Amino acid sequence: MRKAIRRLGLLQIDSVNVLVRAHYLPLYSRLGAYDRNLLDAAAAAKPKRFFEYWGHEASLLPIDCQPLLRWRMERALAGQGVWRAFEPFAGERRGEADALLARIAQEGPLGASDLAEGRASQGMWRWSSAKQALEWLFWAGLVAATHRRSSFERVYDLPERVLPRAILETRTPSPNDAQRALLSRAGAALGIATVQDLRDYYRIPAADAALPIDQLVEEGTLTPVRVRGWRQPAYLHETAKAGRKLEGAALLSPFDPLIWHRPRTERLFDFRYRLEIYTPAHKREHGYYVLPFLMDGALVARVDLKADRKAGALAVLRSHLEDDAPAETGERLTQELRRMADWLGLTDVAVAPEAAIEGL
Repeated sequence: MRKAIRRLGLLQIDSVNVLVRAHYLPLYSRLGAYDRNLLDAAAAAKPKRFFEYWGHEASLLPIDCQPLLRWRMERALAGQGVWRAFEPFAGERRGEADALLARIAQEGPLGASDLAEGRASQGMWRWSSAKQALEWLFWAGLVAATHRRSSFERVYDLPERVLPRAILETRTPSPNDAQRALLSRAGAALGIATVQDLRDYYRIPAADAALPIDQLVEEGTLTPVRVRGWRQPAYLHETAKAGRKLEGAALLSPFDPLIWHRPRTERLFDFRYRLEIYTPAHKREHGYYVLPFLMDGALVARVDLKADRKAGALAVLRSHLEDDAPAETGERLTQELRRMADWLGLTDVAVAPEAAIEGL
């Protein structure tokens, strides 16, 4: 499990739990029915081997990545690169954030619900001022996430009480050196990638990417190449292995590194994919929480899934086959759905009438 996370570089975290939390799924797609408690234990272990911060989006990352993201913390401290609602806490509202920081220093770990104002937020994104201040402190590296509660609420503490001393004492690299290391990790995870693919992996700003990529080319970590059918030039990472025939099947999270950069997904698989969670129901083309189905190296189908925990069933709400899907796609998709249901502790796969396809 740890090897898989290091190979991926990070696991994206998302609050949607209609199926299972997003960070569990990429490991399932690669390892099969692993024990999710192992990941929970690894995330909570002391000293920490993994930490939470803004990587791709909110992410769980190997602990040695922390120094490589301090440039992002330093920019957030100056009010740069953060959500607009957080910018005032780097300036005119800094006193509010400092007061919360002092309270955490005195009282210990706190979540937004521990603050009187924190309970006043309404809706997923209508955060209270206290919650916004906490998030800015987190983005700026002035607090760190110690764990998440059962409600998926992030709990904050001082970095020196969360992160290993060896990491805190690690020299802070220059922004260019840190971004070069992150782009190299992205290249290793992707194998072959365009500039946009490399930048997207750890959300490196365009203005910061050109020089470190040139340096990676000069040192031989990346080799410029052309890929048949791609308009953009690409880069091959030195650790990438020659292609081979791929066999096997897996359902992929919408937040899986293989497909999270949608332009790359279209280039690799000729598969147009969009997350429709925020699309009004009547305008959705494929469903609310749709997982692409990878089979023998191709994306051949997609299914809208929900874990109906009361009924003990994995509900297939909608399904769609790609035009060139092989005849056995439905049968093999059924096998994968049953494996996923077992992994989630569900006893049945319930296929809605409108989701029925041959073999499913």
